[in-house]
Amino acid sequence: MKAFSKLRQREAALDRRASLVDTQTDLTFGETLEVAARGMFFVRHFFWRYIAKTVLAFLAGAIPITILPWPVKILIDHVVLGRPVSEATGYPPLWHPFLDAFAGATPLEVLAAVMGIFAALIVLMGAYASGEWARDEVDANLEEGHDTATRVENRLHGGHSHVGGIYGFIEFKINTRLTQSINHYLRSRLFERIKALPMTTLEDQRIGDSVYRVMYDTPSINMPFYEGWGRTVMCIAGIAMAVGTFMSAYPESPGFVLITAAVFPVFFVLSTPFWRMARRRAQASRAAGAIATSTIEEGMDNVLVVQSLGGNRKEKERFGDDSGESFKRYRGFVWIGVSVGQIVEIGYFMIVMGCILYATTQIVDGGMSPGDYGALLFYLKWIRGPARAMGLAWVELQYHASGLRRVFALMDMAAEEDLGSRKLPRIERGVALRNVGFVYPDGRRALAGINLTAAVGQIVAIAGPTGAGKTTLAGLIPRYRVATEGEVLIDGVNANDATLGSLRSQVTYVFQETQLFSESILDNIRFGKPVASPGEVERVARIAGAHDFIAALPDGYQTVLGSNSSKLSVGQKQRIAIARGLLRDSRILILDEPTSALDPETEEYLVRSLREAARDRLVIVIAHRLSTIAGADKIVFLEDGQLREIGSHAELMAQAGGHCRHFVELQTGAA
Repeated sequence: MKAFSKLRQREAALDRRASLVDTQTDLTFGETLEVAARGMFFVRHFFWRYIAKTVLAFLAGAIPITILPWPVKILIDHVVLGRPVSEATGYPPLWHPFLDAFAGATPLEVLAAVMGIFAALIVLMGAYASGEWARDEVDANLEEGHDTATRVENRLHGGHSHVGGIYGFIEFKINTRLTQSINHYLRSRLFERIKALPMTTLEDQRIGDSVYRVMYDTPSINMPFYEGWGRTVMCIAGIAMAVGTFMSAYPESPGFVLITAAVFPVFFVLSTPFWRMARRRAQASRAAGAIATSTIEEGMDNVLVVQSLGGNRKEKERFGDDSGESFKRYRGFVWIGVSVGQIVEIGYFMIVMGCILYATTQIVDGGMSPGDYGALLFYLKWIRGPARAMGLAWVELQYHASGLRRVFALMDMAAEEDLGSRKLPRIERGVALRNVGFVYPDGRRALAGINLTAAVGQIVAIAGPTGAGKTTLAGLIPRYRVATEGEVLIDGVNANDATLGSLRSQVTYVFQETQLFSESILDNIRFGKPVASPGEVERVARIAGAHDFIAALPDGYQTVLGSNSSKLSVGQKQRIAIARGLLRDSRILILDEPTSALDPETEEYLVRSLREAARDRLVIVIAHRLSTIAGADKIVFLEDGQLREIGSHAELMAQAGGHCRHFVELQTGAA
């Protein structure tokens, strides 16, 4: 018991490391069924293709069991043993017309007819034998082992048919398109949902975990979509058809048929005790995989820091530990699958021994023919497939249910709430904050009693020491954070009453941490306005002081940036980000520390350019530098989350003992 307790504690620790926002990871049996049913509900988007695939898959399994055992019996009884076809017994009604047609035929004629049937079936559905290695199937899967990568690729793109020939190719094509469509749909939905999460949620969610969910958890939809319910229904239907066919052939021996049909419930019952264990191991495996992915992402993102501080060895050890844990957890799940497989196989062979003993006794007593024995062997081999699939499907479902739970956990998180229903018209006047306060969910107060007015046409600088609440205050305007007290009014309209689309379409926020895409500089600048002409892009690049260094690059504006924009300095990247913000036709422009990485000459040029930008918009600048805030129409000085002073640079400098003056004197004294 102590060992199991420690194991669960380690698994809980993995869950906490994987994600801080998804903490309810343990599924019950009922919740597993709910997750699988929800995955199956996606059928509605691909209904007719799914119906076509299901019908084709069912027929691919039904045709062999209803047709193939009986030619074997015909060959043994009426070709090898030479019994007249007119004396044939033990055939289902489906074969009576064939037997009547060849009632007086010679063994060679019967052989030719059966070979003709086999030849037609090979062209239509490929060759068929009882062993998996000897069957014609159609698929496009990669060779796979136990690595997640190839398995995921196969689940994302693979198509399959259990038969070959013309029939198998048609089923394969439909299956491939359907597989790719459902996975693309779910992956896109999850990616869209992640982008719509509130900033407070995204701040606690590890990027690597989100990547793992999009890349490796979404393909789990295939299990319930194809196999969880489809395999169950088709296996039950196939077994019922097989039992019905044999009952019609041996109505006097129902016990014989029922004994062979016992393979199905035996497989299912033997796998039941492993379900919960499989769910826990599957969740631990996915959590460990997400942690390893996060470690890779963080290491690559901070590679310069790692190298500069000599942390390569430490990072290697950290990744080695996380990668090893991922493999270890996956082996734990595989061990369960192997154990279940061996147990159900033992149960199967015990039933086979009983059936063979029963059939041998019947043949010796004259109740069955040697041909019946051949049909029985085929039947036992065939029924093993769907029965084993049923038994293992529920164990495998536990692994994929844990993946789908991780997908739905993020999809079900509340998106950034669109509090308002009022479409905000074009902003003409500006912003007013009335007794605004903000408290973080953990109880930390960031702002209190803020009263402020900022008009279109002004440059408003927000200054103050680190941690004063400057960025939090600016984030209230586009509603990245919702004020917990007071009102944020835009042209007299409460920001909470405006729709997010109409609000954010008129507010551009250039963040302090510059984020550029692995695309051309041209596309980076016009990201917020894709239809902008090269002339418009060049104009804002000149305002931001970026045109000269861009033009000096070999490919100019067509220069493609790397993943970490290593071709540019920090200041150059910052100027591109500012140009991107200026290009967007918004009425409010918020710049968070826009000059922190600029040299004095470029800073002076940018500050002058902001005056031009403020002609038809409100420009809000968050800054520490005196040179940046000195030219503002209004300086808002924050300290400890409170508005200490407000006024022009001259007015604030004239206040002896003022907060802003003291702040500036500290800067000039340090200089």
